[in-house]
This record gives sequence, C-alpha cells and structure tokens, in this order.
Amino acid sequence: MSRSAARRRAPFLALITGLYLVWSLAPVLIAVMFSFNDGRSRTNWQGFSLRWYAGDPLRSVFHDPALQQAVIHTFRLGIIVTLITIPLGTLLALGLDRWRGPIPAGANFLMLLSFVLPEVLLAVSLLFVATTLTNASWNPVQLGVVGQVIGLITFQLSYPVIIVRARLLTIGRHYEQAAIDLGASPWGAVRRVLLPMITPAVIASAVLVFADVIDNFVIARYLSGGSTTEPVSVKIYNTARAAPTPALNAAATIVLIASMAAVTVGFLLWRWLTRGEPDRGVDAFVG
Repeated sequence: MSRSAARRRAPFLALITGLYLVWSLAPVLIAVMFSFNDGRSRTNWQGFSLRWYAGDPLRSVFHDPALQQAVIHTFRLGIIVTLITIPLGTLLALGLDRWRGPIPAGANFLMLLSFVLPEVLLAVSLLFVATTLTNASWNPVQLGVVGQVIGLITFQLSYPVIIVRARLLTIGRHYEQAAIDLGASPWGAVRRVLLPMITPAVIASAVLVFADVIDNFVIARYLSGGSTTEPVSVKIYNTARAAPTPALNAAATIVLIASMAAVTVGFLLWRWLTRGEPDRGVDAFVG
C-alpha cells in the first residue's frame, strides 16, 4: 500500500500527526526566526539581519565572550563524550553479547539501569560525590569539564550498547564462526568481519550521542564549575529570565544546525555503508 493510500484510509491519524509536528516545531522555528531579527526584541519582528551572529560588535555570538565560550564548550563536550562513549559502548556491547555468567548479567543490569534512571537523579548523585569528596586525596568527579564528561559518559553509555547489541542480534554469529572455520583467529574474525558489519550501528550511536550531549541541560548544569563551563543550554536557562537579546536565539540556532548536520552526515554514511542490505541497515540505524 502506498503512503498516499494509507493517508486516505487514516485521515484522523494524519491530522493528529500533522498537529503534533506543528505544535513541536513551531516554537523552534519561531526562535530561529527571531535570531535573524534586526532589533533587540525577541517578540516583535523588525527586519532581517545577521546582527546577532556577527554584526553587533559587542553582543553578537562571535563578539560576546560569554556566548562564544558557551558555544565552544558545548561542541567540546559533544566531541569528547562521543569519542570516549562510542568505543566503550561498542566494546561493552560485544562483551555482553558474547560473555555469559553473573558478571555480564550484572553489567547488563547496571547498563539498563543507567538507561532508565532519571537524569536529574544521576546528576544530583554525581554532584554529591563531587562536593563530598572535594578534600579526598583522589576524586575523579570534579566540578567542571572533567565532572561533566564523566557524568555525560555515564548517562550516554547505554545508547551505543543497546544499538550495537541490536545490530549484533540481527547479524547473528554465523559470519564470525565462518571466518574462524576458514582460519581466522577470534580477534581477526571480530576485526575483519564483525566490526565492519556493526559500523552502521556505531555511526548511528555516535550521531545520537553527539546530538544528545550538545542539547544536554541537567547533567551539564549540575556538574558545571562556573560560567566558563556552561554550555549553551545552561546559558539560555541562566539568562532567559533577564533581558536577553536575540543573540541567545542565535547561539541556540548554531547548536541546532550542528545537531541537524550531524544527523544528516550520519544518515548519509549509514545509507552508504548499508547499501545492498536495506532491512538490516534500517534496523541498525533505528536501533
């Protein structure tokens, strides 16, 4: 059945879907639109301008040190956390899929627990560790970049594990076993056969983690060490009730564009890597 025929048979569902999309996207589009406003107002349109991106010599994103630092810190967190989380998550997924016993079962439980645990509870717990053990001889959780990275990795680790394990379930073990039967070592079978086949899931995980980290608010706020470690989401929260200019909208728009660009690049890579196996590729991308 074609999509047009499906819509004709379910007009109510199509209407509900359309209303939901409008309700969800309209505030975002309005915020983006006012980032190009020529005046200081964030509610009254006064003409198109790039003033709040680079034109204003004092308050634009590229001239305001506070906003500039927030944007840079946002992308720094996204890149660092993604580069650490994806290899760890992939290795953990391989271990949980291949290893049996009480230890992997406990690790799987902890991984799923972090997936369903409220983010604010995790943030408060890590804040308690950081503040209580401040005078300890060795405390890995420190407020600032280190604490934010550790907290975000802890919260995001379950995403690549779940997505990669879903890919492993669709692949099965026969490819790996066939490589071993043909003379490959266990590590060689994993490196030369299994890893290329789970690459689409790894890419999907990286896109999801990066997009989620640069939008994160709760963990980033609780574990920030000052104004220099506040990402854009926290900066918006701290200044939204004052008298912010559309430069705040511009900073949020830059983060939004980066998130959409990451998703687009990830989708194109997924399509390229999964050509010839559409069903398996879709399963890997959507997890």
